[in-house]
Amino acid sequence: MATPKPSLSAGDLAAIDGQLAATDRLLEQNYPGDDGSRQPVHTVYVPADRFTPSFAADWGAQAAATAEAHGGFEKLGRLLGQEAALAEAVAGRVAAKLADEPIEDLRLDFEDGFGDRGDDAEDAAAVAAASAVATAVASGSAPPFIGIRFKCFEAPTRARGLRTMDLFVSGLAQAGELPEGLVLTLPKVTTVAQVKAMDYAVSRLEEVHGLPAGRLRFEVQVETPQLILGPEGTSPVAQLPHAVPGRISGLHYGTYDYSASLQISAEYQSMEHPVADFAKEVMQLAVAGTGIRLSDGSTNIIPVGDNVENAWQLHGRLVRRSLERGYYQGWDLHPAQLPSRFAATYAFYREGLPAAAARLRNYVERTEGGVMDEPATARALAAFVLRGVQCGAVGAEEVQALAGVGIPQLTALAHPRLATTSNS
Repeated sequence: MATPKPSLSAGDLAAIDGQLAATDRLLEQNYPGDDGSRQPVHTVYVPADRFTPSFAADWGAQAAATAEAHGGFEKLGRLLGQEAALAEAVAGRVAAKLADEPIEDLRLDFEDGFGDRGDDAEDAAAVAAASAVATAVASGSAPPFIGIRFKCFEAPTRARGLRTMDLFVSGLAQAGELPEGLVLTLPKVTTVAQVKAMDYAVSRLEEVHGLPAGRLRFEVQVETPQLILGPEGTSPVAQLPHAVPGRISGLHYGTYDYSASLQISAEYQSMEHPVADFAKEVMQLAVAGTGIRLSDGSTNIIPVGDNVENAWQLHGRLVRRSLERGYYQGWDLHPAQLPSRFAATYAFYREGLPAAAARLRNYVERTEGGVMDEPATARALAAFVLRGVQCGAVGAEEVQALAGVGIPQLTALAHPRLATTSNS
């Protein structure tokens, strides 16, 4: 039988390309995928006027002292359900983390954590915050990600929030180059229009200070039901990535404001309440493929007094639950939450490393095994291992030994589009 010739002409193919040109542009511009950079495992919130250049180190010391006062890091691991060998491996890494980088992402809070102290007091605090952050960054004592949360864009607080953000950003710009890990957080968002207004505000700040377009990205806090389901029956949160492409860096779930707005009584407000899971699943779908990251919320059950071990168990379980559901970041509110944050996070990655690494090795070496992974799953495996390396849970040498790949190849496997772009 003769080999058949294609029936579609060059004109047919060109017509199809024309029909899909808008789709191609949409995928290229609005769904770039993750950029491969590090995502912090948590965000710490502190009233803005309490920040000093030694803040992170002070929290690390307090966290370590709390752990030691309650039996040490290995006991903490066992308290969180880790077997002895895992608890031992995690303990040393958590101790080192608290000594070297106890806070990965810090937000100086001018919203709920600061309140209304009058314009003069907040102006002074915003200027002082910019100076303190610039000093901490210059001295190397600042966390790798740092910024502010200002008041929301609802009418009563809009001008105040914009002024605080302006004073803070302008102060940093006046001090020199902006911190690489600068983060701005817009809270209590209810509409797409508020996010567009934020886009306008940061665009103007970029113009005024001679910054590259897109330099000032921001997070959106999802704390209101109106952002999940709008008045037209649509989901405004799903529109955000496309209303201001490339401008939003993350969506952060606000546990208590969101729960309260749905009339959940205080006793039952939690990161694992069904209303929280629904909101976060919508958020997860809304940003899939856009490169916008997700953060879970917080628990206000703090490890202090006689409640330390119970609170650690709760926090550790909630951190693990979030990780298993694909929320790789959360909020911490107190130094004593840092040990359970890192212990639970490190255990998650260390427990999963052997199987993930073996499947990656089989995929790279085209070895037949019990699981036949497709490219999409290989990307997920590589991304999982890479996150473990980036947060300090596992070492590059362990990955090389188990998976047979170095960090550059691991990154290329996790983010093949980036590798293609860099080689083009």
